[in-house]
Order: sequence, then C-alpha cells, then structure tokens
Amino acid sequence: MKSNFKIAVLLLSIVFVGCKENKNTPVDQSDQTMDTVTITHELGTVEIVKNPKRVVALDFASLEMLDLLGVKVVGVPKASIPLQLSKYKDDASVVDLGNLKEINFELLNEVQPDVIFMSGRMLNSYDEISKIAPAVYTEIDYTDYLNSFKKITQMYATIFDASESTQKAEQEVENAVEDLKNKVKASDKRALIVIHNKGRFSAYGKGSRFGIIHDVFGVKEVVEDLEAGRHGQRISNEFIQNANPDYLYIIDRSAVVDKDATNKDEIENQLIQQTNAYKKGKIIYLDPEVWYLSGGGIYALQKMIEEVSVNL
Repeated sequence: MKSNFKIAVLLLSIVFVGCKENKNTPVDQSDQTMDTVTITHELGTVEIVKNPKRVVALDFASLEMLDLLGVKVVGVPKASIPLQLSKYKDDASVVDLGNLKEINFELLNEVQPDVIFMSGRMLNSYDEISKIAPAVYTEIDYTDYLNSFKKITQMYATIFDASESTQKAEQEVENAVEDLKNKVKASDKRALIVIHNKGRFSAYGKGSRFGIIHDVFGVKEVVEDLEAGRHGQRISNEFIQNANPDYLYIIDRSAVVDKDATNKDEIENQLIQQTNAYKKGKIIYLDPEVWYLSGGGIYALQKMIEEVSVNL
C-alpha cells in the first residue's frame, strides 16, 4: 500500500514539474497566427505575411526601395547590378539568382522566400514565380508615372509598416519634380530621347518607358506621336538630322548589356553633327544603369531628375 502511495506521489510530482517547465518554455512561433496583409497589384491579389523576413527582389527598382527601407533581402539577380546597389554584389548572405531576364528557379526555391518582388522583365514567368511564394508585380505604368510610383511605394509601406519613410521619399521626389518643371517652363527647347544599340537608334516619346522626360518633367517633344512600345520606334540618323532636336538624350544600351560603351564618334556622326543639339553641346548621355536597368526605382528616379535638371 505504501509502495502504491509513493508511486502516486512520484507521478504527481512529475506532472507538476512538467507543467511548470511548460509554463516557462517558449511557444513555437509556427503555431501562432501571423499578421498578413492583402496586396492588389496589376497581375492579381496576394496575401503576404506582414513584415516578411525572407524577401527576394528580382528587379533593381524593387531592390532600391527595399534598400531605402532597410529591408534585408535573401536573393537578387546580381548580373549587371548597378553602381547604386553595388554593395549587394559581394554580399555572401545574398544569393545570386542570375540576371534580370533569366532567373535560377532552383535557387529561388531554395532561399524559401516569404515574398518576391518582380517587374516587367519577368512578366511571362509570373505564374511560375507565384508557385514558390506570393509575388508582387511592381512595374511602373509609364503612362501615369508619378501616380504609379506612389501606388507602388504605398504597397511597400503597407507590407513593411513604413509609411513615414515612404511618405518622406514621395515628398522629396514631388518637390524635385516641381523644381525641374519650373525650370523647364522657362525654355522652349525641344528634345528627342533615343537608345543607341550596336549602331542603331530607337526613339522614345510620351507614354514610353523613358517618356518621363516629356510626361512628368515637361520637356517638349521635337517629334510627336512616336511609337510607345517597350522597344521604342526604330529610327535612322537621317530621322534625327531632320528632327533637329535642341536636346538629344542618349542611352547607350551596350554600356550596360555588353559592358562595352559605344565610341561617341560612332554615335555623333556627320548627320548628328548637323543638329542644334550637337552644335550647342546638348547631346546628353544619360546614365544607362539608371535609365535602362533601374527605371522606376527611388534612387534611379532621383538621379533621372538630377540628370535632366543639370543639363537644361
């Protein structure tokens, strides 16, 4: 009888100690319900964990905003990474996912992201990316640049509880744009925006990927109704000569894609030399890392405003 009593007391002691230990043992966070936010973007609606810890950026505009907000990323495409984001190039804690058009999906899956930010260069892979983690499409609407920029910025603010930082960034951009527009109003000069690639020119006007110069900054077009497709309108040297722009903005694609800047003598040939832009020293080589690789990013947008402003 005494033996049974001792066993019962021992069992009660074990249960008591076990309960006491459980009281002080940390709760497994995976069992708790995590706060989520619902984000609607151009390609759909996704539910994302609020303040996600494992974040991937598949484009540099997204990476710029995440960098501004101090968000740690676990993976980015490191090929052709622009100067303003160069710190990510050699950061061993950030997985190299390839390039802007060809992502390593195996590595993307391995980093186990909570959210993936992406833009137009990966548009056709959206469904495949979405199978790995919630994907947020952040491509700027070039026909409504500033409003689109604000909408995308506010998505980041919602996801990362960063309304103060994003509002400050938005206000700085608005102020800089207003200052630039006021400078432009005082001029009647007209401009042409072109990409140069391996001896060929493509022109971009209002509503195009580089149309911010006309649509937002207010610089007048020398040629109206250019094709607004992503690749612009193919034009010739004679076209530029006849258009005779006062400002000729040039983006050298080869400098960032092939890592081989085009010789200016090749671009500024005899026909180009007959334009007002050449004669007045207003052929302006825009930073291709900013305009071609990072268009839509917060750092890029600030640099765009600066480049146009200082060359008026």
